[in-house]
Amino acid sequence: MGDNKRKRGRKPKTLKTLQTLQTLDTVPNPTNDVDLADNPFSPHPSRRRGRPKKLPNQNGVDFAAPSDGVVPPMALVAMEADPEWENVAARVLPAMDSVVKVFCVHTEPNFSLPWQRKRQYSSSSSGFVIGGRRVLTNAHSVEHYTQVKLKKRGSDTKYLATVLAIGTECDIAMLTVDDDEFWQGMSPLEFGDLPTLQDSVTVVGYPIGGDTISVTSGVVSRIEILSYVHGSTELLGLQIDAAINSGNSGGPAFNDKGKCVGIAFQSLKHEDAENIGYVIPTPVITHFIKDYEKNGKYTGFPILGVEWQKMENPDLRTAMGMRPNEKGVRIRRVDPTAPESKVLKPSDIILSFDGVDIANDGTVPFRHGERIAFSYLISQKYSGDNAAIKVLRNSDIFKFDIKLDSHKRLIPAHSKGKPPSYYIIAGFVFTAVSVPYLRSEYGKDYELEAPVKLLDKLVHSMPQSPDEQIVVVSQVLVADINIGYEDIVNTQILAFNGKPVKNLKSLAIMVESYNDEYLKFDLEYDQIVVLRTKTAKSATLDILSTHCIPSSMSDDLKT
Repeated sequence: MGDNKRKRGRKPKTLKTLQTLQTLDTVPNPTNDVDLADNPFSPHPSRRRGRPKKLPNQNGVDFAAPSDGVVPPMALVAMEADPEWENVAARVLPAMDSVVKVFCVHTEPNFSLPWQRKRQYSSSSSGFVIGGRRVLTNAHSVEHYTQVKLKKRGSDTKYLATVLAIGTECDIAMLTVDDDEFWQGMSPLEFGDLPTLQDSVTVVGYPIGGDTISVTSGVVSRIEILSYVHGSTELLGLQIDAAINSGNSGGPAFNDKGKCVGIAFQSLKHEDAENIGYVIPTPVITHFIKDYEKNGKYTGFPILGVEWQKMENPDLRTAMGMRPNEKGVRIRRVDPTAPESKVLKPSDIILSFDGVDIANDGTVPFRHGERIAFSYLISQKYSGDNAAIKVLRNSDIFKFDIKLDSHKRLIPAHSKGKPPSYYIIAGFVFTAVSVPYLRSEYGKDYELEAPVKLLDKLVHSMPQSPDEQIVVVSQVLVADINIGYEDIVNTQILAFNGKPVKNLKSLAIMVESYNDEYLKFDLEYDQIVVLRTKTAKSATLDILSTHCIPSSMSDDLKT
């Protein structure tokens, strides 16, 4: 075998980027000595059985839990002597009884071997009680859950919980507990208004470093549209300087009045930055709750299905026919699957959204002295809502009433709890590309390691129909029938016997119903695969038996 052979699942290179956003990972269960396995944003790589390892933080300092759990006397004196701390504690302490510890057993799908799952692992995080006998935590805290348990502060009992909804984009999950005993003495937290800069915040949860509840305090440093790492989307967020660590996920952030103003969910790790944490604010939380109450499930945050360009250059504005008093952004492309594709066109200038004027840099007024990206206005809507848009087209102004919907990506960012789809014929394993699949194949640095053509489609391509997928030959299970094709790995299939492959299901249907002499697959890079039909179908059963694969296709393709 040559040295230049393409290899599967190469180990990711050492992370060279200095700045990374990370979810506040759940704390590994010390009883089972299992860490968050294959979490792309975890600072602690997954490890197998054996001697427990120390858990270093991102700055290389080990988290050392005190053996006796006693707070040093100097720390007690410092807290007692701080009147500001006493004032905040008097309001926050009663609400701390509503903060719970979340224990979850996860079983992740194996996207590289889609007919099986990975080894289960346990984790712990934080959550808090809201009205209606419900509990909120982070979505990444219960992702791929098998079992979820909650434990109240000061209790030795764990109660089985039911997951009601998981909001992947906003990184929020809603739970409930059927046992009435759990709700005895529990008071729901009240939500406060969106805080302002320099407002005091207190983060409460069960982070790494101990088993009991933890309280840290700080101030609001920044309010803007943030990148939500777990959700792969951008929504309103708060930046705070309170110390928050792994395990704080899902814990509430209180204002100085003892009301909840957010949920801790991720942090910034940078060699020149310290104590930069991020909190999901109340407008996003309220949107998630109302969405569930309105639809009985989580339907997501709508988007405007366009890509746009800033109009800050005066020559560009003049060439587009904009008057001196007109401001807006230019539409570069319109998503063909979005409802607004029926009325909006490339090179339209969006002047306003729901009556709010958009500046040339794509921002709108937010609060006194503040501006924010106009996507904030869209995120306040719900899927199915209408919005009024004013556009400039060929120097004429048009007004449209469009229906907003959630985004359909050509390469999905999440599986949303569904097992991966696959189809096998003659040892060729076909699957649909998703971000979890790329991460499974190439590690957390998949953006550097994955094939360029797949990455180009991930970043730039738009689906031409709602059910379009990128289908690839994931691997070839070696057998006599596929001699010479063994090195084909993660290569897109474009057509079958001259017919374009729209998605994985259409490919399975075409192959299964085909009875002519040869199967011909047209792949990327001008490769072709030709197999004798009768031999290929008969060899499939033996290959499945050899590799202990229960079926030649996933359950969703059988219906």
